[in-house]
Amino acid sequence: MGLHPDLLKQVLRRLLRTPMFTLVTLITLAAGIGANTAVFSVVEGVLLNPLPYPHPEELVSVAHAAPGLNIPRLSMAPSHYFIYREQGRTFQDIGLYNGDSLSVTGVAEPEQVRGLDVTDGILPMLEIPPLLGRWFDRSDTAPGGADTVILTYGYWTRKFGADRSVIGKTITLDGKPRQIIGVMPRNFHFLDQQDPAVILPMRLDRAKTQLGNYSFQAIARLKPGVTVAQASADVARMIPIVMRSFPAPQGFSLDLFQKADLRANLQPLKSEVVGDIGKLLWILMGSIGIVLLIACANVANLLLVRTEGRQQELAIRAALGGTRQRIAGEMLVESVVLGLLGSALGLGLAYGALRLLVVIAPSGLPRLRDIAINGPVLGFTLAAALLASLLFGALPALKYAGTRLGTGLREGGRTLSASRERHHARQVLVIVQVGLACVLLISSGLMIRTFHRLTQVDPGFAAPDTVQTFRLDIPKAEVEKPEDVVRMQEAILHKLEAIPGVSSVAMTSSVPMSGSDWFDPVWARDRSYNPGEMPPLRRFVLAAPGFFHTMGTPLLAGRDFTWEDNYQQLPVAIVSENLARETWGTPASALGKQIRVSTTDDWRQIVGVVGDVHSDGIEKPAPAIAYWPMLKKNFESDPVSVARGVAYALRTPRAGSEALMADARRAVWSVNPNLPLAEVRTLGYYYDKSLARTSFTLVMLGIAAGMALLLGAVGLYGVIAYSVAQRSREIGIRVALGAQQGEVVGMFLRQGFLLAAVGIGCGLVVAMATVRVMSSLLFHVSPVDPVTYLLVCAGLGATAALASYIPSRRASAVDPIVALRGE
Repeated sequence: MGLHPDLLKQVLRRLLRTPMFTLVTLITLAAGIGANTAVFSVVEGVLLNPLPYPHPEELVSVAHAAPGLNIPRLSMAPSHYFIYREQGRTFQDIGLYNGDSLSVTGVAEPEQVRGLDVTDGILPMLEIPPLLGRWFDRSDTAPGGADTVILTYGYWTRKFGADRSVIGKTITLDGKPRQIIGVMPRNFHFLDQQDPAVILPMRLDRAKTQLGNYSFQAIARLKPGVTVAQASADVARMIPIVMRSFPAPQGFSLDLFQKADLRANLQPLKSEVVGDIGKLLWILMGSIGIVLLIACANVANLLLVRTEGRQQELAIRAALGGTRQRIAGEMLVESVVLGLLGSALGLGLAYGALRLLVVIAPSGLPRLRDIAINGPVLGFTLAAALLASLLFGALPALKYAGTRLGTGLREGGRTLSASRERHHARQVLVIVQVGLACVLLISSGLMIRTFHRLTQVDPGFAAPDTVQTFRLDIPKAEVEKPEDVVRMQEAILHKLEAIPGVSSVAMTSSVPMSGSDWFDPVWARDRSYNPGEMPPLRRFVLAAPGFFHTMGTPLLAGRDFTWEDNYQQLPVAIVSENLARETWGTPASALGKQIRVSTTDDWRQIVGVVGDVHSDGIEKPAPAIAYWPMLKKNFESDPVSVARGVAYALRTPRAGSEALMADARRAVWSVNPNLPLAEVRTLGYYYDKSLARTSFTLVMLGIAAGMALLLGAVGLYGVIAYSVAQRSREIGIRVALGAQQGEVVGMFLRQGFLLAAVGIGCGLVVAMATVRVMSSLLFHVSPVDPVTYLLVCAGLGATAALASYIPSRRASAVDPIVALRGE
């Protein structure tokens, strides 16, 4: 049957004659479909949409696994890069890249900008040509080549006003002038990283390359028709060649690298970009899908009530020759119209919800810029509208399209109460609603318990919202000698201490939870190692005197670093409690012990033990950390080692204010006016970031569970209220025969409780079978946590009692004379 214009007008008139029914139905559908559209747009943008490069299926990330060191994913080293590029049989090309941070001076105030260091093959592999100029070639990345730079579109327009004559001009980065050779187009985005301002050539000297230094990221483009498995086999073939082609670093033996048992670890580039967010998004998609099912059940209940009131009309139409198929078709058309109108409203809600989603999304959510309401999302919305229309429209159409004249007149008579059969379908729908709401409430409850458990974990620092952090880099062009670098850093620290409201200032190589630490093996002098054995990798952090006091990390044994340790380059170290316990049993036992990084380094005496810090996030175990002074000699085979890029941390109630940062800039620039401040954040930002995925999941599941609970309560209320209205004559007779108010109320409360109990029972069974997929999102909480299940059952029971009590009270107030006369 085609959709005739007259039929559409008839449907619209019928909907306008019942404005309250139409409004409630459209709001219910808009909420359900709009929520699904918003979440699907995230799923489509993050998981389903291909990367924005030509032939993205050919792009892979190249890394390794080192089971001998218990490292599941190990990045690339220059030694592997050279061999893979020269002898690989499955790659069109391979390239390395790393993030960078650079100071821009010589124009207005100094500025710290994001940079990207790449080998010459990276940009051509992505196949997005520059808007102006050229890509890097091998002369740019060769040692001793000209200092060049490529600008990204955003920085070009902001810094140079989109001047097309910028090619050939120079810009001073880290005190070094570089010639601008290209500008990337507006649509260029490098993977999922925050867009850099400048792109620099990465220079690697093959003649000086050694094994090790696995601190680079790698991308390769496969040859046409080559699979990831074939490329992995090719990399596995070349790993022994790498070991034979380059020497081990000074202080390390070749046996150490061979014991690592390096293996290929390649995956499609999209998988590398997306990470492990997929399970979370599909869980959220399923949760919001349940809300749509509950909304459909609610609308089906509304349609059943409405269609019951039209039985006389339908019976007369059937008597006049209307076939069952035609009447059912017209009823389905009405459902489709409701679904389409509801989805149109839902699109508006989805647009607003998407803006909110992007704001509250965890910082680790990839591909945020690719999330939009586009063609595939509109197609999903249309499909959801049509599917929902069939779901909530099929039951009334099948149940009443074939109503006969006699049956319709009898069932439509005002003197007859509704039959048990008429209520059965509506009761089943309510049971389904309560059961699905139970599943979502349990999921939300488990996340609430998880969030609570996470907030109870001691992160290893105190009051993070009152700690302001920022980074400074002192390039060689500004200060050459390592000792002078530390003296300037200390001078800046003392200037910051003088800022009003600042109680203490710390300096370190990395802020906890910022992800900027590094790992290396730590040898203990009083431990024996088998030939070729490598000790466990430990996290390395450089810390200035006062760092632990400022951060609120407890000193458990020994002492803190001093400035004398730095300037005299004394061989000292501090370790975390878990490293001390793992190696020597107790924190006190670690004092006086000696450790080092390589066999050519000086042994360093442990002078202090501090509390553990959850540097990888609250939900992950605290890593074992070795802390070193800012200035050291004979460290990691360097005669003198210093950190030119450091982070400052200011303990003050003014943290997070622009007034504080204005004072901080003046303090820094009073020492050196060419040092820009970067990564200005509170420690609370990094702490909240570690909880972001859990809190985002909690909010989303909480919204879904709240909608489900509300819709389930409305459905239960509607069934009891309808039952009261249909049984008014029976109620009148009961009251006339002496039934008490409590008996009448209890009769309908029992009905509501029975429906809720059956729904809760079904929901518990489903929840126990399905919530285990959430186990990776939980923290010290079982998927069948009894406290959560008990509270959800109690909450649903209380909601059912309230939803049933209100119409039950109305039943007890029925006047028997009025009820009997009305019938």
